[in-house]
This record gives sequence, C-alpha cells and structure tokens, in this order.
Amino acid sequence: MKLDFDCVVVGAGIAGMTAAIYLKRSNLNVLILDNDAPGGLLNKISVVENYPGFTSISGPDLAYKIYEQVNNLGIEIRYGKVLSIKNHQVITDLETITTNKIILAIGRKARKLDNTNNLKNVSYCALCDANLYKDKIVAIVGYSNSALEEALYLSDICRKVIIIGRGTNFKGEDSLISKVKNKDNIDINLDCNIKSLESDNNILNKIITDKGEFIVDGMFVAIGYEPNTDFLDNIVKDNGYIIVDDKMKTNIDYIFACGDIIKKDVYQLTTAVGEATIAAINVKKEIK
Repeated sequence: MKLDFDCVVVGAGIAGMTAAIYLKRSNLNVLILDNDAPGGLLNKISVVENYPGFTSISGPDLAYKIYEQVNNLGIEIRYGKVLSIKNHQVITDLETITTNKIILAIGRKARKLDNTNNLKNVSYCALCDANLYKDKIVAIVGYSNSALEEALYLSDICRKVIIIGRGTNFKGEDSLISKVKNKDNIDINLDCNIKSLESDNNILNKIITDKGEFIVDGMFVAIGYEPNTDFLDNIVKDNGYIIVDDKMKTNIDYIFACGDIIKKDVYQLTTAVGEATIAAINVKKEIK
C-alpha cells in the first residue's frame, strides 16, 4: 500500500500541534487532521497563567503562537471528522488517508449538564458568550479550576456571578480560589445541588437548588470534561480514556496517543506538551 503520510496527528490542540512540530523537524511527512480550528480547548480559555514563558496570556493567543510555528514549518492541516481508524487508514467524512503511524491527540469535550439541551441561554464557554450577558446576572455551575476561571472572566463583564458547586470545597488552585473570594460580585454557593431548572420559551430564568432559588439571565456550565473516543473500537480504554505505555503507545502497534485523551493523573497544558513530545520522538524511532 502506498502511504500518504509518515504520520497523521489527529487533533490540532496544543498536544497535536506539538507532536506535529517535533515530527516535521525530524524530517517526517506529517499531517494534522481536525474538524475545528487549531487550538482546541485553548480557544475557550480566557487567561493562562501557568504556562512557562508567559506570565499571562489568553488561550487563543497561545494557540495562535503555536499555530504560527506549525504554519512556518509548512505542516499541512486538513479538516474533517474522523469516523474510524483501521489498517493504517484514517477514515473521515471527507476522505480516507493512509499513514505509517498515527498520533491521537483529540482532547476532551465539555461534559453536559442534564436537562439543558433545549435551553437557549446555557453556555459551556464564557470566553465565547460572556458579552451576551453584559451587566446581567449569570450562574456558573462547577467548583474546579475551569469553573473558577470562568467565574473570574464573567465577573468582569456581568453584574453578578453566582457559583453553584456541589462540592463542599473548591477543587482548584489556591491563587484562583483567592481571586474568586475577593471579587465583590461573585456569590459563592458550595455544597449546593441543583434540583430543577425553570424556563419560559426555552429561556432559563430560575435555578432551584437545595440551598435556595436563583433568578438568572443565563447559566454557564463547567463541570469537567469527557474524552472524544467513541469512534475508537479496538483501542483499550478506561472509562473512555485511552491506555498508553511510557512511550505513549496504545495496544495497537502503529497508534500512539497523548494529551487529555489518555488515562493519567494530571491534565494540564504542560503535561500534554510533554506527552506529545514523547509520542513524536518514539514515532520517529520506529520509522526507519
């Protein structure tokens, strides 16, 4: 079989672009494949303050800087939704691509809150939609780092931000917790569980919890993420997360994985970059 590429990287987030940079600099013919804009979830992060080299940078700006490196190296990017992978073939809704190796760096998607699909004023991205609620009252559901970051961003735009978290304590960085607690227009409600949502014409207007009722103009949800691995039938997974060895290799000999799609303890930008580097270097070693 004539191969189209030495390696196809599925995913154009920080892990995927990092892997592609290393592969290209190793003189391999590499393709990045995704169905969204380069950057992935980075494009939905308002501020990054724990990435080496940048005291503070927006997620989209960091994504663009990495994309510039990819572009300057002449790495090809194609768009399409991956439907399946088999026999060194990546099958998308637009084409079939043959490749020696594959690196999966698809990342994760936001976990949905039950009973919100039909509500028009429920969002999963403050950076995307905060301006729709300027000087209004919004709720943010969640109590981890992502919820804290969203709450801080919203607090600079909205009149009031109501945090609703089911945990008894925040699960986030101390610096973020301190900033949230010092914001006058952030109302913190922990150990608080949503019982029901009231709406009118698919517009949410009241959140009923076991700690009281909240009248809102909109609601943002930040309750974690889940992996995009439903289409991968033959790869060993744990609760949707791909199992890899110390070389970032899956149970299928020609497929590697890195970033937030794999089973691990720490999900950070820096760990995703490290895993992508390991995957790319080991792909290079295996391609003679």
